[in-house]
Amino acid sequence: MGFSITTWNINSVRLRMPIVEQLVLKHRPDILCLQETKVTNDLFPAAPLRAMGYNHIIIHGQKGYHGVAIASRIPLTEDHRQDYCGVGDARHISAIFEHGNRRVRLHNFYVPAGGDEPDRTINPKFGHKLDFIEEMKLLKANGEANTSAILVGDLNIAPLEHDVWSHKQLLKIVSHTSVETEGLLEVMKRGAWLDLMRQHVPASEKLYTWWSYRAKDWEAADRGRRLDHIWSSSDLGPHLKRIEILKEARGWDRPSDHVPVTAHFDF
Repeated sequence: MGFSITTWNINSVRLRMPIVEQLVLKHRPDILCLQETKVTNDLFPAAPLRAMGYNHIIIHGQKGYHGVAIASRIPLTEDHRQDYCGVGDARHISAIFEHGNRRVRLHNFYVPAGGDEPDRTINPKFGHKLDFIEEMKLLKANGEANTSAILVGDLNIAPLEHDVWSHKQLLKIVSHTSVETEGLLEVMKRGAWLDLMRQHVPASEKLYTWWSYRAKDWEAADRGRRLDHIWSSSDLGPHLKRIEILKEARGWDRPSDHVPVTAHFDF
């Protein structure tokens, strides 16, 4: 029995609903996780998703900023939102789904970007990001009995050398500084999470999910970063068939600077 899940930082779901529909109609994942929806719950465009078969939708939004959502063809239960750092931002949502005789806890994250200066003494946004990652270290992949786990989202960190176009040039750039990369790798280690995107792609190969709007020709320059992630508990690793990074979506009409990432499983 096949199962697929897509994660995508959509950078305003109302603005980009046409390309969400484009993705869904072509690829039809079982579950779609969105980040940076930038809309309050009452204004979230649920109707188009329901029209395409996503009848189970949970959302955690706020006006103009942040926001995460899960739209599913499969029933969702145990809707939960964690207020990381206690500032009231809509950056996390989780739920339970069951498929193929498995019970799975799904987490959807939008980690703070961290601003431009990698120094918490002069940039509070960077400090917020580091504190957020510190709290994520408590999240366990095997934290619930008889329950597998999947964690997806825009984690705003490219943790490995070849998750960026130039390791050397980006070492002092927010998203690839050592304090961030070491922190995210520690989240994975402490929580016993598997980095599914690297399960079938060696760490020595370049792998990107984000290309800046600032690039005049993003495709030719190909100065990307892997900011979007799909992790799981160890028991799901053997069931991963493939990961698809839909790079072409970066060139769609009015695109997000992130592209959809889909994990396909055989459970």
